[in-house]
Amino acid sequence: MFSGKPLKPTFKCYLPPVQTDANKTIEPPLKKLEPTLLSGEIVVNEVNFVKKCITTDSSQDDLVGKLICTNFKVSFIPQDPPQKQRTQLFHLLLGEHDIPLTCLDQVVAVNDLKGKKKILSSNQKLKFNPTELILYCKDLRIIRFCFDEAGPESARKVCLAIAHYSHPADIQLLFGFEYQGRRYHESKEERLSRSTQRGALQTPFFDCSTDWDREIKRTSASEWRVCSVNLKYAISPSLPEHIVVPTSLADQDLMQYSSFCNDGRIPMWCWSNRNGSALIRMANITDLQQQRKIEQRIFTAIRKSHPQNSDATTLELDKNLPTIQEIHSAFAKIRQICVLDPFEETEERWFSSIENSRWLDYVRVFLRQSAEIVYLLEGKSVSVILQEEEDRDLNCIVSSLVQLMLDPHYRSITGFQCLVQKEWVMAGHRFLDRCNHLKKNDREECPLFTLFLDCVWQMMNQYPAAFEFTEAYLTVLSDSMWIPLFSTFLFNSPKQRTQLLTDFAKNKAIPQGENPAVFFPAVWEWSQQFSIKDQTLFNNPMYVGKGSACVQNGEVKSFRRTKKVFSSTLRATTTQQSNGLKGNGERRRSSLGSELRSDFSVVKDESPSDRFFRDWFSQPVDQHGVLIPLLMPSHVALWKLFFLRWVSEACIPNGGPITAYHKLSQLVDEIDILQSQLRQYKGSSLGSTRLPSPGAPPSSQRRMYFKASSPGELADKVSPLFAELVPVWADWPASFTSCAVQ
Repeated sequence: MFSGKPLKPTFKCYLPPVQTDANKTIEPPLKKLEPTLLSGEIVVNEVNFVKKCITTDSSQDDLVGKLICTNFKVSFIPQDPPQKQRTQLFHLLLGEHDIPLTCLDQVVAVNDLKGKKKILSSNQKLKFNPTELILYCKDLRIIRFCFDEAGPESARKVCLAIAHYSHPADIQLLFGFEYQGRRYHESKEERLSRSTQRGALQTPFFDCSTDWDREIKRTSASEWRVCSVNLKYAISPSLPEHIVVPTSLADQDLMQYSSFCNDGRIPMWCWSNRNGSALIRMANITDLQQQRKIEQRIFTAIRKSHPQNSDATTLELDKNLPTIQEIHSAFAKIRQICVLDPFEETEERWFSSIENSRWLDYVRVFLRQSAEIVYLLEGKSVSVILQEEEDRDLNCIVSSLVQLMLDPHYRSITGFQCLVQKEWVMAGHRFLDRCNHLKKNDREECPLFTLFLDCVWQMMNQYPAAFEFTEAYLTVLSDSMWIPLFSTFLFNSPKQRTQLLTDFAKNKAIPQGENPAVFFPAVWEWSQQFSIKDQTLFNNPMYVGKGSACVQNGEVKSFRRTKKVFSSTLRATTTQQSNGLKGNGERRRSSLGSELRSDFSVVKDESPSDRFFRDWFSQPVDQHGVLIPLLMPSHVALWKLFFLRWVSEACIPNGGPITAYHKLSQLVDEIDILQSQLRQYKGSSLGSTRLPSPGAPPSSQRRMYFKASSPGELADKVSPLFAELVPVWADWPASFTSCAVQ
């Protein structure tokens, strides 16, 4: 019953009033905040007047806006976004304040007044009204939202919605299945245009015999053949339908041997060296009574595939490397160290905490194991069989690193994507379980692919001119694991991928026979995430292309590095850039040989492996040859761009490697223009050199560091100039950390 008393206002505006010329105040209209939605994306819950906490020491930089939960992401829309110059890659699918639901690790509701905190999961009840929501993300972000001014009931509902939709009951409930189904029917012309543009740069998927045939020919593996014994996954659900095996092994024999192997995973060829040695991976043989006989037949076939008929060496990685549980525990520790808040409280013991996490130790262990295999393949010219219980975890890391060290093709962008597709996706790495996309079993979760990317970064950090891609590319690739719109990191095996995408095609009325890469693309379709301009930041401007030429004094000369002199004890000279490695001479007093064996100092007692590593480190580096990383503790560094990019205290805005690339590229561009002008001057006066082509772009328009062209063309043009600037890069402050990828 109405009492006649005036009603209290139900809404209070917290925006500052607008001043007029007549000194009168006018309340501004409330800005309508609407999210940017993808095709098939719907809003399931939202709440207004939410504060996103940017810093912990003050609320000066905090943002006020709307918090939204969709079936794809958690999105925050600030009422008045700060006007800042864009310094990070612009994502075409995600906004600056968006988090994919699959990226959420924990959803924690907090009530400060009652001192209550609860980790939320699907279909849970929340008995208190939260005053704060904390999102712990798998990409190491910690994001806080405060509900001081929001309605308590709305805040509680949005927290429960985020928890529910971040725990899908089935893989087909992931948003990618809805998004790609709609996108297929909406973007036919775009697909045709993109397939025409990509041409030969398309990354092979190794889901057909043709891709394997090309790889056999590229590596000159003459005694190996493509086998289709697993067609329709007849012998193994986790192997691809087409694999490479020794020519002396018949299909009938392989079918017989598969019944004795774990999950039917018969030996699978990975790569062949020019000397005839091969890298093979396989699962354990489960039948102990038949083990000796089966291994003898398999090893005999592998021996026959070798030009010198040499016996292969078998390495049981389960016995030599950390377990899945140890790797997961180490990552959990280092993640906790790198996201501690406030950061300054742990500054004094921070480095010892990083060391105690053992993450960097495990990085060194995997690199060292891979380097030992490089010696066997390259130094001893023997084939190596990597054996693991399931052949789906540790083998993926080691086989990939070995090929990266031995084959320069895999250090290009297309080659690296080919390597991941071959040794991880098609080899049956359980991305669905290891990434824990469905959050069903935390014990199965393990950041093995992240560990691999960290190992790759360590090599890039030591050999900055040997890789075509940048650490920004590696970071973006890592982030893409948590975006469920692409098929690369979504499935446990090729069979699961085939079955689910076949059902998906039927449900979405996609014609039979359509290539799954068309209706559910791989992550290598970078144009779906970034513009061509932003993708140029994936290209390393210091990359030394094969066969590069250098122009000196108006003459074209082949690029050769100055040979470095090393003593018998492998103590490096004071040269700042020795063997193409970053760092100072004092830090590089020991080679990998001395890391592998403590008594390496006496030359007369050195083993063949010590001699191999000593000889390698005494030679000038070949950027397109074998690469062996240094593995003393001082050589293995923390990957700052990955681990510390969200810690504001550890970052330098607008600084770091990306800025260094940009500045060096500008310098290269100036050198190129000056050399062109010099050749033009000499040509007009002496007639000794040819004038630049009339069709070439004018100097003022050339910006090689932001050139949207094929990687090979860019490398051939830029590499010779950057080769002269490698020492400059080595002296760049190591403490700089880029905030360019967010």
